[in-house]
Amino acid sequence: MPDYYSYNGDSSRGGFLSSVPKVTRNLIIINVIVFIATLINEDFMVATFAMFYPTSPFFHVWQIVTHMFMHGGFMHILFNMYTLWMFGSVLERMIGERKFLIFYFVCGLGAVALHTGVEYLQVQGFMKAIAEGSTTASQSYAELKATPVVGASGAIYGVIIGYAMLFPESKLTLLFPPVTLSAKWMVIIFAALELLFGITGSAVNIAHFAHLGGMLFGWLLITYWKKKGTLFDRN
Repeated sequence: MPDYYSYNGDSSRGGFLSSVPKVTRNLIIINVIVFIATLINEDFMVATFAMFYPTSPFFHVWQIVTHMFMHGGFMHILFNMYTLWMFGSVLERMIGERKFLIFYFVCGLGAVALHTGVEYLQVQGFMKAIAEGSTTASQSYAELKATPVVGASGAIYGVIIGYAMLFPESKLTLLFPPVTLSAKWMVIIFAALELLFGITGSAVNIAHFAHLGGMLFGWLLITYWKKKGTLFDRN
């Protein structure tokens, strides 16, 4: 097993999470707590903390951050937290707690920024069609404003590309299909698929441009830190 997976902490006390780096551990805990709260009162949690388009009557400014801790179902949170644990733990140990926390939120905010930017372009098209008397466009605009966005996926995709930039030749195996590729090719394929699905509108109910936003901002931040020579500065 590669050295960057090793950990010398004492996990004999405190259970599994005691061996997970602090920021990654706390992010997982917060996401699980919010998910449980959503199971208890889904309507309140979604209306209050999911991300809505800024012109929606349901929008609140804090949703820009809180939507990153919301999830739409068990498999959604399971995949995201498993991926955060797998790649986030490695990334946090490499760049340090402070930088990883900054990186995670920059990716998450970048994801919602790109997603909302694409929605803005859609809204401009709707408004033009509405002005021409289109009832279909009016319905589409109403649906957009009423549709919540939830999930840590944008930040998680940023974490994945951050890992791939640090360990481009490490081998990763997909569960389905069971294909093994280097990390750099894995993220290239992910990015290409997200762009294809986002442009064509296939694989609906998934915020593809949020995923791309997380990857883009993750790539930009790692690149910036590398050029500044501060990527591994733990101060």
